[in-house]
Amino acid sequence: MTTEASAVLGERRHLTNLAYRLLGSLAEAEDAVQETYARWYGLPARQREAIASPGGWLTTVATRICLDVLGSARVRRERYVGAWVPEPLPDHTEWTRRVVDPADQVTLDESVHMAFLVVLESMTPAERVALVLHDVFRYPFAEVAGILDRSPGACRELASSARRRVRAARTPSSGQDADLVRDFRQAWEARDIEALVPLLAPDATMTADGGGVVGAALRPVEGGERIARYLVHFAEKTAGLTLLERTVNGQPGLVAQRDGVTVTVAAFSGSGGRVTRIWAVRNPEKLGAWV
Repeated sequence: MTTEASAVLGERRHLTNLAYRLLGSLAEAEDAVQETYARWYGLPARQREAIASPGGWLTTVATRICLDVLGSARVRRERYVGAWVPEPLPDHTEWTRRVVDPADQVTLDESVHMAFLVVLESMTPAERVALVLHDVFRYPFAEVAGILDRSPGACRELASSARRRVRAARTPSSGQDADLVRDFRQAWEARDIEALVPLLAPDATMTADGGGVVGAALRPVEGGERIARYLVHFAEKTAGLTLLERTVNGQPGLVAQRDGVTVTVAAFSGSGGRVTRIWAVRNPEKLGAWV
């Protein structure tokens, strides 16, 4: 393998990390990266050799592919049954969907915490790209402008607007309390509503994603007591359910299994020692990375 070819392939992990944050779906991110490389190798050799920065070219193309996907995704998600939640990722040591090349692994930092990814979903595609490229990957606005075909000033304003959305959502930047998640698991496992309620903020919200494939609440469940009763009811009607403490997108979370098969992955956000948000992914199409 030539030095140039090695350098080009060495961009794969960066592209996967970028595409997952932009799309919230590992499957779509991998498709975007594959399409990016297909376009690179589809160029005539002389044209590839004339590109001064292959990494910059690949990033630009991958981002523009993601922009196209985000545009069509908005239409698809309008037809999605129930709420759409980003695809959850396990810790690298627990990855089981397939034997994964390290180049495909997503770095699990604050920019993939479920709370942050959900806020990204509320942004326009351009806001999302500007924020992720500049604030997460530290691209200067001059480079972001070249990718988005806008002026640096316009890209700066897009990122500023995106930050306001993040602040308005009060997205936590610190790690979720593992002890809180453990207490939550024990209370849920015991089907103890009275123990669950104090662990939930009175205005807590739970969003479930079944994708119309499996049963899930079609609308967010609001209020700590309502969530507690919903979870206990779910446990009671699902025989043989096992709850496991696992890392979900880099933070403590829970995995529900039945007969060794993962049926739900739950990510949490908390404040003041209580759970404020739960995102429960039940759509089996989004659980391929989990046992």
